[in-house]
Amino acid sequence: MPKTARFTPIALTAAMVAGAAVAEGDVNLYSSRHYDTDERLYSDFTEQTGITINRIEGNADELIARMQAEGANSPADILLTVDTSRLQRAKDAGVLQSIDSDVLEERIPSNLQDNDNQWFGFSQRARIIFYDKDEVSEPPMDYLSLADPKYKGMVCHRSSTNVYGQTLLSAIIENHGEEAAREWAAGVVANFARDPEGGDTDQLRALVSGECDIAVANSYYFARALRTDVDGLSDEIDQIGWIFPAQDAEGAHMNLSGGGVAANAPNRENAIAFLEYLASDQAQQYFSAGNDEYPAVPGVALSESVGKLGEFKADDVDLSAVAKNLPTAQKIFNEVGWK
Repeated sequence: MPKTARFTPIALTAAMVAGAAVAEGDVNLYSSRHYDTDERLYSDFTEQTGITINRIEGNADELIARMQAEGANSPADILLTVDTSRLQRAKDAGVLQSIDSDVLEERIPSNLQDNDNQWFGFSQRARIIFYDKDEVSEPPMDYLSLADPKYKGMVCHRSSTNVYGQTLLSAIIENHGEEAAREWAAGVVANFARDPEGGDTDQLRALVSGECDIAVANSYYFARALRTDVDGLSDEIDQIGWIFPAQDAEGAHMNLSGGGVAANAPNRENAIAFLEYLASDQAQQYFSAGNDEYPAVPGVALSESVGKLGEFKADDVDLSAVAKNLPTAQKIFNEVGWK
C-alpha cells in the first residue's frame, strides 16, 4: 500500500486496506512519526522477516480518533507515535491491548513501558536547557531554576498545548509535587522573553537571533543541527551552550517515542514481531544514527552527533506514573496563564 502523507477519510482508506489487513505476512502500521529516515526500519524488518508493512501516516490525535471510529473493523495492527502523553491518550481511548513479550520485557527498561504492557518506548530525546554563551554566564542547572527571577525576560519555551511541555510538567509534578510544579510554571511564565510560539528548532533559532537568552528543547533538534545544515541555526551553533538539567538530583527529563499493538489487530503476532524488532540492536542504533535520538535499550552505541552532547544522568521516573499527571499539568498551565 502506498505511503499516506496526511490523514485521509476513514471510509476510503479502510476499504483500501481491508484486503491487506487479513493477508498473511502483513502488518498494518498507523504512525505519527514523520521522519524519512524511518524508512530504513521498515525495509530492514521486511528484509529480515518477509512481513510487508502497510503504512498510514497522520497526526497522532487523528489516528487515535480514527482507530476508535473503526472499532472492531480497524485494520490497524500497531500505533507508533511520539511522546508519553500520546501513548497514554491511546491507552485511555481503548485502542491498544496488553501483550506478553519476553523480548520487550528484557530489552526495554521497566520505566519506559506501560504498567499494563500496552505501550513500550523505543527511542528517547533529552529535554535540555540551552543558553546563549555570550549573554548567560550562570545558566540554570535544573528545570526548577528556570523560574528564578534573575532570568526574567530571558526564557523561550513552546506553548502549553505542546506535548513535550505537558510531559515535562507532569514529570515535575511526579518528582517535586503539585504545588512546586505550579510555582515553577508561574515563575517560568514571569520569565518569558516573549509569548510561547513555534517548535523546538524555533526556540534554538531564537537564541541565535537574540530574541531570548535561554531556551528549552529536545536534544535531537540540536544534534541534527550539528550533523547537517539547519537553516538559521547551524551557522551560529557555536554560540549555544547546553545543560543536562538536574544532574545532582533526578536527572534530565526524557521524552519518549514508542508504540503498542492495536486493540483489534488482525495481524497480532506480526505486530508483536515488529515491536520486538524495534528493540533490536540494529533498530536501536538506527534510531540514533538516522534521527539523532537516544536508544531506549541500555548499552547501544550512540551516533556521532548524539555522542557530541556528552554523557549525562537521565531521569528514570516511571513514565506510566508521569502520564497520570497530564490532566493536572494542563490545569496548571491554564491557571498560571501559560499560553
